[in-house]
Amino acid sequence: MAPPSLDDVDAQLKAIVQNLYSLTVTAYQHEGAPSVNAMREEIMSLLRNLNDLKSTAPHINVEIPPEVISYVEHARNPDIYTREMMEQLQRSNQLLKGKSEAFAQLRDILAKEIMTGIPELKGDVKRVVESTGGTVAN
Repeated sequence: MAPPSLDDVDAQLKAIVQNLYSLTVTAYQHEGAPSVNAMREEIMSLLRNLNDLKSTAPHINVEIPPEVISYVEHARNPDIYTREMMEQLQRSNQLLKGKSEAFAQLRDILAKEIMTGIPELKGDVKRVVESTGGTVAN
């Protein structure tokens, strides 16, 4: 049997939420014996779904960053953590892009100066520049 996927767990959680919703509606619209029987069946279904989830859970390998767990423990929305992390990654990517472009400009300037100052190295410099993703103007 294939190990359970996160989609399986998602379906199980949705079934549990549906059980709880149905119990809430049935309790709100209580109509005597029929409601009691419906609630009994819904509770049994809820217990089956919880047991299924309990047996599935150990086979799911999900690593949750400790920071997210801390957010939840402090009654904060983990989506805030995700948003903050994405903003931090965007800033980091912009910084790295800027550094990469600066190094490319430095490479091109150095190559031009070396080819001007030491013409016999022109072939080697051209090969190095092209191997690092640049182009050499003739």
